Amino acid sequence: MKKVFFAMMLLCNWAIAQSNAQENSKGTIGINSQFSYKMLDPSQNLRKVNILLEERQKGALEDRSLTIGTSLISIFDYQRSNEDSKFAYLMRHPTSANQIGKTVTEAVIHSFQISTTGAINNWITVHAELLYNPEQSFGQGTITTLTRNQIQLYKAFLVMGDLNKSPFYGAIGKMDAPFGQVGSVSPFSNSTTWHAFGGLGYGLQVGYRKGGIHAKFMAVQGGSQFRALATPVGNGSNVPSKINNFVSDLNYTMNLSEEADLNVGGSFVFGSAYCHAYPVTHFNPCQDNNPAYTAYGNLKISDKFVAQGSFAKTVKVWPGTFNPNPPLDVFPASKVSSFDIGAKYNFNPESNVVYTLSGEFSKFIAGPEGAPWERQNQLVIGFAGMINRSCKLFFEAFRTDGYVPLNFVSGGNLAPGETHSVRGSFSHGVVLGGQVIL
Repeated sequence: MKKVFFAMMLLCNWAIAQSNAQENSKGTIGINSQFSYKMLDPSQNLRKVNILLEERQKGALEDRSLTIGTSLISIFDYQRSNEDSKFAYLMRHPTSANQIGKTVTEAVIHSFQISTTGAINNWITVHAELLYNPEQSFGQGTITTLTRNQIQLYKAFLVMGDLNKSPFYGAIGKMDAPFGQVGSVSPFSNSTTWHAFGGLGYGLQVGYRKGGIHAKFMAVQGGSQFRALATPVGNGSNVPSKINNFVSDLNYTMNLSEEADLNVGGSFVFGSAYCHAYPVTHFNPCQDNNPAYTAYGNLKISDKFVAQGSFAKTVKVWPGTFNPNPPLDVFPASKVSSFDIGAKYNFNPESNVVYTLSGEFSKFIAGPEGAPWERQNQLVIGFAGMINRSCKLFFEAFRTDGYVPLNFVSGGNLAPGETHSVRGSFSHGVVLGGQVIL
């Protein structure tokens, strides 16, 4: 304890010395729309700790400053399915509380965020954001029910590091897990890889970035975390009382030419979300952890073209994918995997309005061949116009094949031997919307 106390005293004295060196500078409060867009965009680049460090390295935030940002996403969409009330499009929860019948339409607020980013000095920065998202809320009822119209502290973390002076950095708080490449090339829709493996939880993150090498490690609070992270903590409990989960990531960026960069990497998570026994329900305790791994890569050519792909899979089978009741007991428990491939092209990257065409295919596999919960595919074609690099108008056309909600994936909430998953289900639709960030 004395050593820990002494180390904390040294850290505090260093912080005081840094602050005293800047005591004559004045604090500022303002907006930086382009910075806020990068931090609040929910689909394309989800490693927000790294974005924050890179923006600080470029001088986007001044010391002793507070940056306030807001993001509003409004959409109109049309969807049609071949199965009654089974729409697999994942930008809203796929339940009958959201979509009734075979054709649905809506004009809604998809989400609203407000963030604050404080630059204390050159090596301490804090970021927090509030989120309102009735379409993807886990609350009960419809999107007009009070339980789904709540505001939550979605992310909040303290970052320590200055990439201009040291390749080492750290962060602590509620943040995205550094597992794989779960960002999308689509202007609005997340890939099924993100829905399957994109983690969010409490933890402590440390990293090293120098040259083309970037290594990260995150110690994660155990139990069931907010997204895609779960480990047992003993006594049949999911109470997050131990730091007994972790995520590691290593990637390397190489320059192929003056305008082309190739990034390749891999990640490992000790406890994924796929550890629950039958019947599967979100956030229940697990008896054992189920690790997962991923490999990914992306190619960037100037500011015009991006191509990327990834593959992720669990190490063990997901116990809950076996339904012990006939006739579904013929399908054994399965490992969970997902892959995606996509590309986008910017037509005029130097203009005030940048037009982008994108296409992405992603696939989630949760069962053996022929099982009702075997797979769910998603194909998205998108077109967007980015105004001043902070506001986006977009159009997407999509198709899904398979209906595989993770809750009760193989049954358990219906009669024995029945499941609401449908392998032959398909749906298609269009989304028109805008994301305005200040």
